[in-house]
Amino acid sequence: MTYHIDISSIAKADADAAFLTISQFTTAERAQVWYQGLIKAIASLKEMPRRCPIAREDAFFSQEIRQLLYGKGKQAYRIIFTVIEDQPIPTVRILYIRHGAQRTIGEPEIED
Repeated sequence: MTYHIDISSIAKADADAAFLTISQFTTAERAQVWYQGLIKAIASLKEMPRRCPIAREDAFFSQEIRQLLYGKGKQAYRIIFTVIEDQPIPTVRILYIRHGAQRTIGEPEIED
C-alpha cells in the first residue's frame, strides 16, 4: 500500500529552521544536500511507515505517534508523524521535525 504524505506547516517551518541552522555551520552545498536527504527520508514513508518505532511523544497524543530518524549521532533529526488509515487515501501526516537533543513535545517543563 502506498501512503500519501502530508506535511504540516509546523513541520515545514521546523525543516526550514533546521536548514538555516545547518547552513550557518557548514557550506551552502552541504546544507542543501542535507535538506534534499530530509525530503528523501520523508518520501520513504510512502511505503511501510509503520516500520518506524513509536516516538517518545506517543504518551502525550491521542493518536499513535511514530518517528523516523534522519542523520547520525549528534546530528540526528526526528521526523515525527502519525499514520491515518481511515481516509479515502491512507496518509502519513508529518507533525514535527526536531533535532534529537530537543525536549520531548508535550512533556512538562521541569522548573529549577
